[in-house]
Amino acid sequence: MTTQVLLAGSTGLVGHLVDAGLTGRSDIALTRLVRPGSSGAGQPIDFENLYSAPEATLRPVMPNGVDVAISCLGTTIRAAGSQAAMYRVDHDYVLALAQGARALGACQFILVSSVGAGGPGFYLRTKGATERDIIALGFTRVDLIRPGMLLGDRARARPLERFGQRLAAGLAPLMVGKLSQYGVISAETVAGAIVRLTGQEGDGCRTYFNPQITRIVHP
Repeated sequence: MTTQVLLAGSTGLVGHLVDAGLTGRSDIALTRLVRPGSSGAGQPIDFENLYSAPEATLRPVMPNGVDVAISCLGTTIRAAGSQAAMYRVDHDYVLALAQGARALGACQFILVSSVGAGGPGFYLRTKGATERDIIALGFTRVDLIRPGMLLGDRARARPLERFGQRLAAGLAPLMVGKLSQYGVISAETVAGAIVRLTGQEGDGCRTYFNPQITRIVHP
C-alpha cells in the first residue's frame, strides 16, 4: 500500500534532507509544495491561496488524498522582514497546510518546531501557537519535532547562526541531562528521524527533543 505524503519546506535545511530520505521509497508517493519560481523541484502553489482556501488549493495537487503531511516550513523575522510576516509563514501557512491535509484525509502530521516552543519571546510563542492549533485539528497522530540548534549548511548563509553553531558545539560537552535538549543537533539527524516517523502507526501527540530524535535514528 502506497502512503500519500505531502511535504512543505523541501528546500530548507531540514526539508531538503527529508525530501532526499523519502524520495525513491517504493511505499511512499511524495508530493512537494514549493513557491512559484522556486529553484526546488515540486508542485508550485501560492501559499496565500493555500491560506485562503486550504482544501480547494490542495485537492488538485493531491487527487488521491493525503495520508501524512510534513511541515518543515520556517523563517526568521530578519528574513521575513517583520514579526507579522514571520507569523504568516511559521503559523498561518503551516496551519493552512494542516487544515488542507486534514480535509483530504491525513491521519498524521509531522511538524518541525523548536525546543522551548510556547516559551517567552515572539519566536517561541509563535512556535507554541502553531503546535497548539495543529493539535486542535484532530489528527490521529501528531509528531512534534523540537530540536535544539541545528547544525548544517543552509542555501542562504546566516552568519550569526553559524557563530551560534560554533559556540553551541563548543559547549556541547556541558549540555547533559535536561540541558541536552537545548544543545546542537545535526539537520541530518532531525531529517532522519522524520523519515523514520513518516507513516508510523499509533495515535496521540508525541514530542521529541534532541535525545529522543537521536535515539530514533541511532537506537
